[in-house]
Order: sequence, then C-alpha cells, then structure tokens
Amino acid sequence: MSEPVWVFDLEGTLTTGETWKGVARWLEKRGYGAAYRRFFNLHLPGALLAKAGLINKRNYQNRWMRDLARLFAGFSCGLVEEMSRWVVENELWPARREEVLAELQAGLAGGARVILASGTYEPVLLSFAERLGEGVAALGTPLVCRDGRASGELGGPVNVAGVKAERLRDYLQAAHERAYGDTYPDRFMLELAAEAVAVHPDRRLRELAAARGWRILE
Repeated sequence: MSEPVWVFDLEGTLTTGETWKGVARWLEKRGYGAAYRRFFNLHLPGALLAKAGLINKRNYQNRWMRDLARLFAGFSCGLVEEMSRWVVENELWPARREEVLAELQAGLAGGARVILASGTYEPVLLSFAERLGEGVAALGTPLVCRDGRASGELGGPVNVAGVKAERLRDYLQAAHERAYGDTYPDRFMLELAAEAVAVHPDRRLRELAAARGWRILE
C-alpha cells in the first residue's frame, strides 16, 4: 500500500510570516537597501490599488514576486541560499503556527509523505522544509540560476492557485490524502485532496469550507 500524501501551503498556513518582508530585511542587512527602496516605492501605488480592490490582487502579487526576483540578478546561487536560510530563520520560522506544525509532525510520525506547496521562492521553501525533517519535499516558485549566478528570472509561473494544483498533479501522478491551505486560491489544491483543511481561512475560503464540510483549523 502506498504511503499517504499530505500537502501544506506555507504562508498563512504553516506560518504567519511573509517571504517578501524577510527578503526586504535581508537586502537592507546586506547593503542592498537602496535598491529595495527603489523597488518598493515603484510598486507601492499598485499594491495600494490591489489592497483597495481596484486591480486584481492576485495578479499584482504575482507581479511583485516576479519583479522582486530581479533584485537577485547577479547574486551567486550560494548567496541566494544564504538569503533563503536567513528569511526562514528570522521571518518565517519565528512566526510558525504551532498547531499546524503539530499536525504535520503527526503525519510524518504516522508515515505520511509531506509536501510543501507554495507560491514563495523555491529556495526559501526548501530551507523551511529542511527545518521539518528529512524527506519533506518542496514545490515553490523556481528561481533561475545559470553558471552559478541568479539571473533574476523566475523559472516558471508563480506557484499559486491552479498552477499549484497542476504541478502537484504532475509531481504526484496521484491524488493526495490531505491538504492544508488558508486562502481561496488554495481551493484548487484542496479540492484534489480526500480531506481538505482550511487554516485560519479568508472569508471566501471559510464560506467554501462550510459549504463543502471541510475542517476549519484555527
């Protein structure tokens, strides 16, 4: 009999921390603060429009992820890994949701195969996965490294919503037993699971979970 597969989103699900905030702090710490501030000031108007609902929030978040990655252009791949570990240690791990991590660890102890599936940059997601134990897999938004250097490009679309669900299908070639997510775009991943868990869900996911009889964890 094959092992059960449990899938977890990262931001909002396993942690209340946010990768972009950790990246901003690391860039400041490493002397790239001026470049980040230029990026932030250029993108702030769009962020405010997205928050107000005047433009598509998900599309703008994806643009933010793509454009922020351009600040890494020329970094060695080792420096990207250093940044990723720092973001986990100083932003994501301190803000972890212990109650969700307890379920994840129980799954590992019970023989489940655990996969983290998130829109965050894949090196950051891999660093978080390493904190959880051996064998935890990570499907995030890939960053391109060529000849030992980051190009500043993404290696594919931002790994959210339908993209995340499609990558999971391709990766697993099978349905997963349980999935955890916190926002309405996670519904695509949750709908693929035999058991869906909505973690501190946003309004639309809460309504969907109630209609589908999904468990709500908060």
